Amino acid sequence: MQLSKTEEQVMQYLWKLEKAFMKDLLAEFPEPKPANTTVATLLKRMYDKGFVNYKLHGKSREYFPLVKKSDYFSKHVNGLIKNFFNNSASQFASFFTSETNLSVSELESLKQLIDNQIKEQKK
Repeated sequence: MQLSKTEEQVMQYLWKLEKAFMKDLLAEFPEPKPANTTVATLLKRMYDKGFVNYKLHGKSREYFPLVKKSDYFSKHVNGLIKNFFNNSASQFASFFTSETNLSVSELESLKQLIDNQIKEQKK
């Protein structure tokens, strides 16, 4: 399952806050803030999709994410590689490094990350 753009925005706030009541989430939104009912509808959909859960505190719900940000991001990147780069991480890396105007130091950092991952996998 995927989240809509607005659901992703709410999820970003939940990942940041770790747990939050409706008022906490609304406080994160820039002006003009959405209506309470809009955010409640988004949270209901996210709950139905299995992305969030909540604990009741009286009549208030304290929401928390059920999906880790890294897991969600990883799934998206893998889908991107599969759908746009013929399931080739090399094609993705080539596109990413040539089309994003990375500085030499950023490219060197990426190279170091790749070298470290190669060492880890050879163990």
